[in-house]
Amino acid sequence: MITFEHIRQAVALKAFDFGAAQERMAPKPRAILPENINKPPKEAGVLTLIYPEHDGLSIVLTRRTEHLRGHSGQISFPGGRRDPNDESFIATALRETQEELGVDREAIQVVGQLSPFYIPPSHFNVYPSVGIIQHKPIFKPNPHEVAEVFGFALSDLLNPDNKHEESHLFRGVRVQVPFYQVGRHKVWGATAVMLSEFEQRLRTIIG
Repeated sequence: MITFEHIRQAVALKAFDFGAAQERMAPKPRAILPENINKPPKEAGVLTLIYPEHDGLSIVLTRRTEHLRGHSGQISFPGGRRDPNDESFIATALRETQEELGVDREAIQVVGQLSPFYIPPSHFNVYPSVGIIQHKPIFKPNPHEVAEVFGFALSDLLNPDNKHEESHLFRGVRVQVPFYQVGRHKVWGATAVMLSEFEQRLRTIIG
């Protein structure tokens, strides 16, 4: 059984090939660059929030509302663009999680960070933090941003039967897109890439 201690150890790994871990679930090819490539990337902080559910641990995922400008309708971690007043990307992730899901940031213990990830189509650098909470939160999603909140059990994250791949056409380029099947949801793109790093870190710890 995966425990919070396993989570702490996985995030704290030093000699870890995060690039190879991310690549496992990255779309191929990734060379679809944004139109504003010459401008500095925007920056965002997201939170991989882990909580107890049933007999194990789960990760919080959200489905974005359809009317949002960026990544509408997609599955994502809670989080968003860094505010100038945020002292760190961890602060951004905690603030956004509270704003989006109504989860008190004081109840969340941040145990570390995953590796940053660049998203070419939206020209964002994303900085993921990992947090744990000792009880299943009572979610109060912001209806403007969040259409649905659900959990992805860590046991399912480690189950290879939940990994698939399909082909999509992006801007005239045929792209192979790996994804995690989470119930009726397909988790792909940046969220899948960050989940892949977390998955491989966990596998390193639990064997």
